[in-house]
Amino acid sequence: MVRVTTTNRRGVLRAGAGLAAGGALAAGCGSGQDTPPAADTSASAPTADASGRTAATARTALTAPAARAYAGQPAQITHGPRTRPRVALTFHGQGDPHLAESLLSTAEQRGARLTVLAVGTWLDEHPALARRILDGGHDLGNHTQRHVAVNDMAEPEARREITDCAERLKRLTGSIGTWFRPSRSPTASPLVAGLARAAGYPHVLSYDVDSLDYTRPGADAITRNVLAGVRAGSVVSLHFGYPDTVAALPAVLHELDRRRLRAVTTTELLS
Repeated sequence: MVRVTTTNRRGVLRAGAGLAAGGALAAGCGSGQDTPPAADTSASAPTADASGRTAATARTALTAPAARAYAGQPAQITHGPRTRPRVALTFHGQGDPHLAESLLSTAEQRGARLTVLAVGTWLDEHPALARRILDGGHDLGNHTQRHVAVNDMAEPEARREITDCAERLKRLTGSIGTWFRPSRSPTASPLVAGLARAAGYPHVLSYDVDSLDYTRPGADAITRNVLAGVRAGSVVSLHFGYPDTVAALPAVLHELDRRRLRAVTTTELLS
């Protein structure tokens, strides 16, 4: 597992602040969002060989967990059981890889585990992050190949969005991932839900709490948005690629701990 030193973490946050000023951040999944710009690649990041595998991936290429059906859960899951003190913090996987690393490390240092729904083109650019996420004990899933409005697409194009990302995940980790979430929408259309099921995802993972971090409201507002709605069983929507989300996460985790709510993977939330 990759470790980030205190010095490096400060550097990540400084770099992220510069990205915010330049506007080079991933867009969220609300309707009407602009096409996400490419992540910053000026800083060094793990590189892959012709097969798309990094040296680190090759060393630890154990098969990742697969998607599975959960008895009693609907086709589109918005939350887990309300009777257990657990919540799932789910992140749309896109944007600057160093901000992603900072979020993962912050969660791990506080005993939290996340769920990352990765965009396929992001995995193409940063293939080592797939294994990094899994090695940290987090869930990894499919957020379509290009992060387009998949619900608005014709069947062949929508199918490719799902299967292309699934193929990236399988090549990098040995599994298509544990979850599917449609891009540009909190829920899947009946067509997209059926295509996801055919691709191997029995459920669509939605959410009941939206942090609205992609609107860039500031760290305090992100914290308030999460804590105002979160309760036992909640699935929270957040995003990689935003420095304010990095800044908000420690306060969110601190308050969840104070409320005796554990941040776990979606797999653990529903198990």
